[in-house]
Amino acid sequence: MSQKPKCEAIVDSSLGQELERNECQVLTTIMKVRELKDGDVLVKEGEDDNHLFILTAGKLEVSSVIGGQETTVYTMKIGECAGTRAFVDLAPRRATLRAVGDTTVYTMAPKDFESLLGEHPGIVYKVMRGLFRLTHRNLMRMNVETQQLSNYINKSGGRY
Repeated sequence: MSQKPKCEAIVDSSLGQELERNECQVLTTIMKVRELKDGDVLVKEGEDDNHLFILTAGKLEVSSVIGGQETTVYTMKIGECAGTRAFVDLAPRRATLRAVGDTTVYTMAPKDFESLLGEHPGIVYKVMRGLFRLTHRNLMRMNVETQQLSNYINKSGGRY
C-alpha cells in the first residue's frame, strides 16, 4: 500500500508557505511519496528526470562530479526542495541526490502540476512564487559567497 502525501509536510516546506489547507489538499492529489533507505539514489546527475522534490523526513546528500570525482556539495534538511531548475526548465539534473538514513521525499511531475492550471490557477501561482523565492534565495546566498571569496583572494574587505 503506497503512502499518501500529508498536507502538513507540504505547508511546512520552503515551497508551501503561502498555501491554505484546501490548496494543499489539491497538491496532495498530484504528488507521490518516495521512501528511500540509506545510500539509495533518488536521482543521478545528468538524468532527464524533471520531478520536483520536497524532503519530508531524513536527509538528502547533494553531490556533483567535480574534477572527475563525485563530491558532496550540500546536505538537505527537512522542508527543503530540490530540482527547481529541472522542474521549470525540463533540463537534465545537475546533481545526484542520495538518501542519508531512512528518507521520505514527496515528488511532483511538471505535467501533473500543469494539469492544475485550468481549475486551480491560484495554486499554480502560489507554487511558482515559492519556486521563484527559493531560486532568488539561492542566488542571493551565492552572490554573498562569491563576494566573500573575492575578498579573500584579493585580501580586501576584512582580515585575511
